[in-house]
Amino acid sequence: MTVRGVDRFAFDARWKYAAGGLDFDYPGFVHTVLVDMRARVAASASPDRIFEVTLEAAKKAGLVGRKRVLDSTPLYDAVATMDTVTLIRSGIRGVLKAAGADLGAELRSLIGRDDDYTAAGKPVCDYDDPGARKMLVDALARDAMALLGALDGRELGPVLTQAGALLATLVGQDLDEGAGGVFRIARRVAKDRVISTVDTQARHGHKTAAHGFDGYKGHIGIDPDSEVITATVVTAGNTGDAASASDLLAGDLPTQDVAAADAPAADVDGGSDAPTDQAGTEPGPAIEPADDTVANRDAADSQSTSTREAPLAVYGDAAYGAGVLLEKLEAAGAQIMTKVQPPVAPGGRFTKDRFVIDLGAGTVTCPAHVRVAIRPAKAGGGMAAFAEACADCPLAAGCTTCAAGRRIRIGHHEAELTRARATQQDPAWWADYRATRPKVERKLGHLIRRRHGGRRARVLGQTKVAAEFALLAAAVNLARFGVLGLTRVAGPGWAVAPS
Repeated sequence: MTVRGVDRFAFDARWKYAAGGLDFDYPGFVHTVLVDMRARVAASASPDRIFEVTLEAAKKAGLVGRKRVLDSTPLYDAVATMDTVTLIRSGIRGVLKAAGADLGAELRSLIGRDDDYTAAGKPVCDYDDPGARKMLVDALARDAMALLGALDGRELGPVLTQAGALLATLVGQDLDEGAGGVFRIARRVAKDRVISTVDTQARHGHKTAAHGFDGYKGHIGIDPDSEVITATVVTAGNTGDAASASDLLAGDLPTQDVAAADAPAADVDGGSDAPTDQAGTEPGPAIEPADDTVANRDAADSQSTSTREAPLAVYGDAAYGAGVLLEKLEAAGAQIMTKVQPPVAPGGRFTKDRFVIDLGAGTVTCPAHVRVAIRPAKAGGGMAAFAEACADCPLAAGCTTCAAGRRIRIGHHEAELTRARATQQDPAWWADYRATRPKVERKLGHLIRRRHGGRRARVLGQTKVAAEFALLAAAVNLARFGVLGLTRVAGPGWAVAPS
C-alpha cells in the first residue's frame, strides 16, 4: 500500500492537490519514509492518534450516536507457524545467541546433540521413521534442559532472561517426560501455546469450530447509523470476543466516578432527611446559589436527563453474550442487544430453561414440580441435584439418562443470562437486532479487503499489529467521510454536507 500511495502521489494530480496544491512536476519520495513513519507512530505514547483524530471529527459532525455494534475478524500472523521440533531448536538457538561469547561457550559444552545450533531451520532427521523422531525429540529436550539447568540461579541480563523463559515455556507446553525419563511430544495442546519464536504473542485461534487460524484477532466497534468505526482492539488469536468488549466500549461506558455522582446520597444515620453539618447540629439558613451556579447545575441536569433518555445500546452476536459482559452492561444501564445462546440438552431432552430457577429462594423446580435446594459453590453459582427423585419420575426418560439423576448447574451470572434470554423472546428485539448487527460485517469487509492491506499482518507483535489495525480503521473512516460528504465548517469544525 505504501508503494502504491507513493506512485499515486508522483503521477496523480488529485493526490498532489490533496497534499496542498503541489505543482504537477513536484518530485515524489521514497516509500520507506512512510514505513518509518508508521514504525515511529507504533512506538510512540499514542499509537492510535490518527484514528483518534478521525473519531473526534466524526463526533463533532454528530456522526457518533449511542449505538455500538461489536465484532471481530482473524488477522493472520506474518510468520510461519512452527512445529514442536522447530520450536525447541529455535528456543535453544535463542538462548545461545543471547548468552554471548564466554557464557555461550560454557553452554555449548553441555549440548549432547551433534548440532552447533547456528543455522535456522528444522534439524536433519528421517521423519518417516517413528524411532528416529522420538530420538530427536528426546535429544532436543535434553539439550534444552541442560541449558536451563545451567542458567538456573544465575544473574542474567534481560535479553538472556527472556530467551531462557521462552525456552522453558516451549519445553513445558509441548513435552512430557515418559517412562525411563524419555521426553516425548505431549498428547495435548497447552491452553496458551506459543506457536512461533519469531512472534511470541501470536496464538492459535478459532473463529468458528471448523475454522482455525494462527495470529491475532482484530476487534472493532461501529456506530451502525453512520457506519463510523468508534474503537479498535487487537488481541491474541485465542482471546474470546467478550473479553475485549470492555476495551471497545471504554469511551462509552460510564466510569465509577460518574456512576457515584449519579447515585442518590445515602442516609447515613437512618434518621431525618433534614441535612445536618458534620457536628450534627441543625443547619443554618439556606444560602441562595449564584446565578452562574444555578445555570451550571441546570445544564448538568439537562445533560444527565439527555443521557438517561438515550442509553447506550450494544449489539453483538452470541460470542458477546457472556455473563461477565452482561453484568457490566446492566451496571452501566445499557440496552443489551447482544445475542445469548439458548440452553441445549442432548437427545432433545428437557433444556435448562424448562426448570424454574429461583435464585432468591435458592431452589430449582423441575418439569415434574419437584423442588430441590441449590448447593452453592465457592466461586459463585452452585448445583441442584435431583438424585433419587428421578428414579420414579414419569418424565425421567425425557429429562436424563444419568443413573444419579438430573443435575442443573447454576452459573455465577445465571441471573444476567436469564434476564437476557427473557428479553430476547420479544419479536421487536429480534427485528431490531437483525436490522442493525449485520452492518458490522460490511465494515469488517472494508477493513480486510486487499487494497487496504488484507487480512495478513505485515508486522510482528501485538503492539505493532494493533497500531496497524487502528491506522487501517482510520483510513476506512476517511473513506466513509468522503461518502457522507464531511466538510469543515465554523463552530463545531465538521459537518455532513446536506443531501
